[in-house]
Order: sequence, then structure tokens, then C-alpha cells
Amino acid sequence: MSRADTAAPETAPVEKQGLMNHRQILFVIFGLMAGMFLSSLDQTIVGTAIRTIGDDLHGLDHQAWVTTAYLICSTISTPIYGKLSDLFGRRPLFIIAIAIFILGSAAASFSDSMYMLAAFRGLQGLGAGGLMALPLAIMGDILAPRQRAKYQGYFLAVFGISSVIGPLIGGLFAGADQILFITGWRWVFLLNVPIGVVALFIVGRFLHIPGQSRKDNIRIDWWGAAMVIVSAAPLLLVAEQGRIWGWGSLNAWVCYVIGGLGIIAFIVAERMMGDAALIPLKLFKSRTFSMATILGVLVGFGMFGALLTVPLYLQLVNGSTPTESGFQMLPMILGLMISSIVSGQIISRTGQYKMFPPIGTAFMILGFAWFSQVSYDKPWYYLSIGMVLVGLGLGQLMQTLTLASQNSVGPRDIGVATSSSTFFRQIGGTLGTAVLFSVLFSRLSTTIPESFQDKTLAAAQQKALADPSVLADPNNSSLIALLKKAASGDTSALGNALNGDTSFLNKAALALKAPFLDGFANATVTVFTISLVVVAVAFVLSFFLRPAPLRTRSALDEAAHQDATDAAASDARDAEETDRAALAAQSAANTMGSPVSPDTGSIRLPGSGSSTSHRA
Repeated sequence: MSRADTAAPETAPVEKQGLMNHRQILFVIFGLMAGMFLSSLDQTIVGTAIRTIGDDLHGLDHQAWVTTAYLICSTISTPIYGKLSDLFGRRPLFIIAIAIFILGSAAASFSDSMYMLAAFRGLQGLGAGGLMALPLAIMGDILAPRQRAKYQGYFLAVFGISSVIGPLIGGLFAGADQILFITGWRWVFLLNVPIGVVALFIVGRFLHIPGQSRKDNIRIDWWGAAMVIVSAAPLLLVAEQGRIWGWGSLNAWVCYVIGGLGIIAFIVAERMMGDAALIPLKLFKSRTFSMATILGVLVGFGMFGALLTVPLYLQLVNGSTPTESGFQMLPMILGLMISSIVSGQIISRTGQYKMFPPIGTAFMILGFAWFSQVSYDKPWYYLSIGMVLVGLGLGQLMQTLTLASQNSVGPRDIGVATSSSTFFRQIGGTLGTAVLFSVLFSRLSTTIPESFQDKTLAAAQQKALADPSVLADPNNSSLIALLKKAASGDTSALGNALNGDTSFLNKAALALKAPFLDGFANATVTVFTISLVVVAVAFVLSFFLRPAPLRTRSALDEAAHQDATDAAASDARDAEETDRAALAAQSAANTMGSPVSPDTGSIRLPGSGSSTSHRA
């Protein structure tokens, strides 16, 4: 056993050893929680208020650009933060990420057009990339894989609280004309400023990670960073806008070509940079890291299929408000929290985690299979069962795949491995959003007309149209006008009715809107079926994941231990070289008949066995 392992804490300061006690770890976690709360709360608030914002800025048809700008900037900045944090330390990069996020939030509150808002949301995204990736990397630094379950509840509490209060606050701001003489929805972004300032204070006060410092002889992979932007930005752009442009349009093909050439250039640049690369190709030599990355892409695809489609279903089919739909998603959050805590405790006590990817994907399969049986007349509690199942699956997968990626690399590559894993999971989520939403709205042109052919629904609708009270109700006027338009021969009116403003369904009579609701429900069944197939592929591949045994030390501890070992080895080499030099000198002196004995420094007198000491 090495001295580093046996030294008492009082003989070697914690900071010098690179070790952290429980109190230090809690302080670091307080800082991480502040940054994560800032990011997670923003996503839920903006999602609730975006429709009101689009109406006020007279650009509802451009709201997709607001989401696209944020998504592109946060995704491409994620691996950059990971690599730079490996070089310069996590703390300064985390502070920079929070500062950029605050600046983007403040600027977004002054937007007077959707394009301006999109630009400032992009600035927010540049900060959000660090807020998403760095906490996971820091956790990998300070905690051994088997210890992380003890602290997982803190982060789940932040995620759960933001998921609950985010939609509520977003709905409150969006519904208020003015708050303190400022338009209500602008507080969606202004709220981030005081929260961000508090987060900066907490991070500055508590987020101190011993043993981390700027590396020497730094090589920054500028070409790799540039090629990430060139390759990822066009592909993310076409993923978000392809449904509007047309997947075979000129704009789409330009994105395909630029993105493809960017990927090739990125691989060449990373190969040339070697270990200094933004995403070192050596990571993919690890079978565990490669398989965990593939599973992350597939799980991200399925996860966003659930997180985006289910709230839309709740609002359109069940008639829930955005705030209500946020609360109605709690079963999924509850399932996620339960499974994450339970799986984390099992990992902490046994050190085994190979079982969780198959079990987690199996739960997701059950959840999507349940969702695929949905119909417009199913109550909320029916959907809640599917939400719990998907949440139970996600809770096991999100933690375990990150753990596998971090555990497959050395302690000095924790940051780049974590950010790369997050990057590819975001890519999978973006592809899932693009593909599934494209399928959803493409299917509506078929499923809604088919629902109008249903005899039961058609008979109920005709009966309602013959009721004078239904005809006189102003809540039905827009829907009745649409039905008349379709009856006059405009066959596309029904299929495209839900592609834009769907408010005409909010308070309309159920018998009149039932074919639309049924058609939308049938289209979502297709979406859930595709998600089911993708997750089933992940289930099969999960059996090929060969995770290495969990390390019992944190990355900081391993790095400190390695430094101590290297120092000891260096001292041993120096001593050995000194001994060799002394022996060589002695041998040379004996060979040349030197009167000076190198080992005693004395001069022997001729003809006598005595010697006289001589000082040089």
C-alpha cells in the first residue's frame, strides 16, 4: 500500500492530496445545484410562455427559430466547455457559463421581434451548454462512481422543483399584462438575472475543487471547435426546420452537404490533434464508451419523443392549459426520481450497474407500448401510467450511461468524456424531435380525414350541428366555419387544421371537435410506435454494453494518487541514475589509477595503508 493511501488527514492537507471530505463535497454540490436550477427552470418557464410571447411580438410562425437558436448554440458549446474545463479547470468555465446565461437572459427581455429574441436565446444557449455538461463532469471529479448515489437526491430535488414551479411561474408571467410596469412575459427572462446572480455568489463562495489547475503546454483544438460548428449547426438546423422547408428542398440539401463535409473535416482535425482534440478519437476505442454513446443517442431520441409529444397531447386532446399540462407531467418526474434514487443506492452498495440499461429500456418499451393504445376519450390517469413507466426507465438510464462513459476513461479525460456523452445525447434528442414531429404533422393530413369518416363520430357531429344552441354558441363559430369550408370542397382544410393555431378547439363542443381529437390521437400513436421501435433497438444493444468495474476513487483522488506515484517513480529513477554515475566514476578512477577515491575524498600515501584527508 502506498504512502498516499495510508497518510492521516492531519499529516497531509486535504487540498494537497486532492481529496475532499463530506463537508467540502456538500459545498461544491450547493454551487452545482444553483447553476442547474438556473438552467432547468428556464426551460420549463419559456416552454409555457412561448405562445404568448409569439403573439405579443407578432411572430408566432417564427417561434421555432427561438427554440432552434437555443438548441444549436447549447449543443455545439457542450463539448467545447468539456475540453476547456479539462485544460483550465471546471470552476472558471462554470462561472463563465453562468455569466453568459445571465447576459443572454437580460438581453432577451428587451426583444422587440422574434428574430431578436432568437439571437438572444442563442446567447443564452452558449451559457446553457456549460450549465448542462459541467455539473456532471464535476460530480465525476469529486465523487467515486459508487458514492454518487448518496448525493443524487440533491440534484433530483432541483430538477423536480423546477419542473413543478416552472410551468406555474411561466403561466403566471405569460398571463399578466404587466408586472412592475414591465410586460409580464419579459419576466420569464428577467427572473434569470437575480437567480443567476445568487448562483454566481454560491459558486464563487463554495465551488472550490482542490487539485485542479491550468495545465502546462496547452494546445487548443481551434480547428476541431470550428468543425463542430460547421458540422453540427447545419444538421441541427435542418432537423428543426426540415418539416417547414421540406426534407428535399434546396435549403435542406445545402445543410446536408455542409454538415457532411464538416463531419469529414472534423474527423481529420481530431485525428491530427490526438490527445489534445476536442473529442479525442481514442475515446471510441473503448467499447464501453462507444456503446454508451450509441445508447445515449437512441435513449435521447425516445426521451424527447415522450417529453414533447405527451404535453402537446394533454393540451390539445385533453384541453389542459400549459400550466396544467406541466403539473400533469409529474408522474413521469416521480418515476424518474424514484428509479434514479433506487438504482443509485443499488450501485453504491453493490458496485454493479450492467443490469440497469436493459431494465431501463424495458420499462421505456412498456411505457411506449402503453402510449400506443391511447385514444382521444382516454382520461388523464390512463396516460399517467405510461408516464410512470417511461420515467422509471429514464431514471435508470440517464445516470447509468453517464456513469459508464466516465468510468471508461482516465481521470484526466472526465470532462471531455462527460461533455461528449451529453453532446451525442442532445443530438439524439434533436433528431427525435425533428423526426417525430415531422411524422406527427404529416400523419394528421391522413388521420383527421379518416376520423371524419368514422360513422359514430360523424353521426354525433351531425346531431350537434342540428342543435340551435350549439350553432348559437360563439365558442363553436370558428370550428363551424372550418367545417363549412371543408364541406365546400376544400379537402386540405381538415388535414391542415392543426398545423397552426389550434385555439378554435379550446371551448368548442366535444361532438364537433371529436374527429380532430381522434385524428390527433391516432397520429400520436404512430409517433409512440416509432419511439417504441427505437427504444427496442436500444434494449437489444444494451446487452452488448460491457461496463468496466466501478472505480472506488474519485477522479481527483486517482489523479493525486497517480501524481504521487509518478513523483515517487521519478525520485527512484533519479536515485538510480545517481548510483550509476557514482559507480561509473569509481570504475573510471580504478581504471585510470587515480589517486583520489571518489567515495571517500581521501588521498592514499605511497607505500602505506594510511591516508590523509584532503578537502577539495
